[in-house]
Amino acid sequence: MNDLGGRKARGGGGAARRAERTAVSLETARFIARNIPNFEVLGPEAIEVIEWNAETILEEIGVNFPENPAALARWRDAGADVRGERVHIPRGLARKLCASAPRSFTQLARNPERNVEIGGRNLVLAPVYGPPFVRDRDGGRRYATIADFRNFVKLGYMSKWLHHSGGTVCEPTDVPVNKRHLDMLLAHMTLSDKPFMGSVTEPSRAADSVAMARILFGEETVAAHPVMTSLININSPLTFDSVMMGALEVYAAAGQATIVSPFIVGGAMAPVTVAGTLTQVLAEVLAGVAYAQLVRAGAPVIFGAFVASIDMNSGAPTFGTPEASLITYGAGQLARRLGLPYRSAGAFCGSKLPDAQAAYESANSLNMGLLSGVNFMLHACGWLEGGLVSSYEKFVMDADQLGILHHLARGVDVSENGQAMGAIREVGPGGHFLGCDHTQANFKSAFWRTDLLDYKPFETWDEEGARDTEALAAQRVTRLLGDYQQPPLDPGIAEALDAFVARRKAEMPDAFV
Repeated sequence: MNDLGGRKARGGGGAARRAERTAVSLETARFIARNIPNFEVLGPEAIEVIEWNAETILEEIGVNFPENPAALARWRDAGADVRGERVHIPRGLARKLCASAPRSFTQLARNPERNVEIGGRNLVLAPVYGPPFVRDRDGGRRYATIADFRNFVKLGYMSKWLHHSGGTVCEPTDVPVNKRHLDMLLAHMTLSDKPFMGSVTEPSRAADSVAMARILFGEETVAAHPVMTSLININSPLTFDSVMMGALEVYAAAGQATIVSPFIVGGAMAPVTVAGTLTQVLAEVLAGVAYAQLVRAGAPVIFGAFVASIDMNSGAPTFGTPEASLITYGAGQLARRLGLPYRSAGAFCGSKLPDAQAAYESANSLNMGLLSGVNFMLHACGWLEGGLVSSYEKFVMDADQLGILHHLARGVDVSENGQAMGAIREVGPGGHFLGCDHTQANFKSAFWRTDLLDYKPFETWDEEGARDTEALAAQRVTRLLGDYQQPPLDPGIAEALDAFVARRKAEMPDAFV
């Protein structure tokens, strides 16, 4: 199938080039390169305590690798003390293994102009991941479908400030569980030309993801470069289940990137204290990244930290809280000390609607992500109701606000133009700057401009229907989907992808559990 795709790709190149010349060109901002310092909350003594305690957890308490004899064998061969399914990792071994993971890496997109660099001072923004429900202003809350999934991929492609197409932007419940990953990957590969994520819900689905990537990019390219970044959640506390580890094994062996991310709800999956949670997060990441390196030394891995606190009255997760912020800032410091790219933060909120609660909590979380040194931000737009819902309106509301992160990250320009001394001399005391040469030369790029929010006078706003932000967002969703044009793809590659999906679906009966 891969060879067939390669031959047809060469035959269809002329058609693809003709399609590209007639396609609408969309502006996508380059991934963020920070020109501002990271905000750090841990002093040297606190870092030393947390790192020591994390190694103590690995050595004395250990971590579980249930139903995975191959993983236990790898750990035993590496020098760990394996007792049943519990792995006790000698002090220093996990950190030593982590040293072979790259400090940064480039994830290729099928449009080379949209490749992203993950690590260093960079920040890559990706949309919401995983909700089984969707919400829009007209239809309300409902189970997600593959049509919704494709709409969100299109919105991500059309969004200027998003750098990445993401993964499971919603869970299409109208497609069988064992086949939906094929339709989701096909949507990312054909409806967008931004980078994307692979499936992790079963090792064979990760293998399908790699196979489809080889059709899209070519086998040699996939062998030499990361073309997927995939989310591997740890079953906190201290358990590495065989399904997620099986997917990690597939991706690491293929040289594809994974995010090793503890799933932390403070007070439920981790201690209620900031230092205790950071200690557990570090121990789990050390073990997970080290295991990826046991599968293949040099496999790209991202230090992940998904953090929520808990409402002690209802038991529901809470977002945008100061405790989660402190953990996120601290985890960034720990990731940088390990020399690993860092994933955390997002437009998190617990609100049921894209309302003031959603805005407050999401703003807190987004700014925290920028300042904590996050390199890969999943859930950067569209998250609602604690991650149960992908919201159309909130997707475009959040995506608009991501432009602010781009502008903040630039820092302060102190070049000759930034100093603006010529303008101050020209205007002098008592004048105004609206008409001066410096303003005329800079006004188009001087300030961030929203594509959504309303800054019109009251009278104009009232005459136009007194629309709130959700109404404006609903209109923007309609406009973006109406303007969408599919990015060109070589017809031979598209045919090969369709054939692979059809063949894999035919090989297995439908399963909805």
